Amino acid sequence: MFLVGLTGGIATGKSTVSKILSEECGCLILDADLIAREVVLPGTKAWKTIRTQFGDEVFHENGELNREKLGQIIFADASKRRLLNSITHPEIYKSILWKILKAFVRGRQFVILDLPLLFETGKLLPYASYIVVVSCSEEQQKERLMKRNTLSKEDADQRIGSQMSLAEKRRQATYIIDNDADIEYTRQQVKNIHQKLKGSYLHWKTRILLFLGLFSVFRFFIYTLNMLKLF
Repeated sequence: MFLVGLTGGIATGKSTVSKILSEECGCLILDADLIAREVVLPGTKAWKTIRTQFGDEVFHENGELNREKLGQIIFADASKRRLLNSITHPEIYKSILWKILKAFVRGRQFVILDLPLLFETGKLLPYASYIVVVSCSEEQQKERLMKRNTLSKEDADQRIGSQMSLAEKRRQATYIIDNDADIEYTRQQVKNIHQKLKGSYLHWKTRILLFLGLFSVFRFFIYTLNMLKLF
């Protein structure tokens, strides 16, 4: 099994691409945003630490995290953003790794890691055999973000500026999906890339190496047993 990193910039349309891969192509998607919500549910380890570090003001009365309030804080203060990442990222990665292991055991050819901050954090970047970047023009990105999140131009610029530039992400991509045009154009690009991923033989290389490793351990175990019999 091999891993595919799916990323992009905020409001570039990564969720649309992820949905096509999941619903129309049958791919297994590990969505870091969804997992990030799971690890901060009331009562979890990350939830307790966030309450300690950021206070009750970033929570709703029912105990759930007030993501809008927390977002205002971390996008205005890089040190607060780093603090939040240090709390949530370890829990997110543990969950992702567990899900990857289960997918491997079930015989998946590949798993797609939907990670908005794939480049920014760099933690899982070395393990991604292919990287797909969803991109659009800067003007389109800002317009979509302002409309989607009801943000001012200044707030939109602030959030976009907190991430690596799209130009740099495109330079490091294996495949680029241009999401400037209509949905059908995007869908065709996604399906073309999916066919290329399905044609890859990387998963066989991984499984062969694993088999050889297990076979070596087995041989060592038999050799040890035989040596013990001599005594």
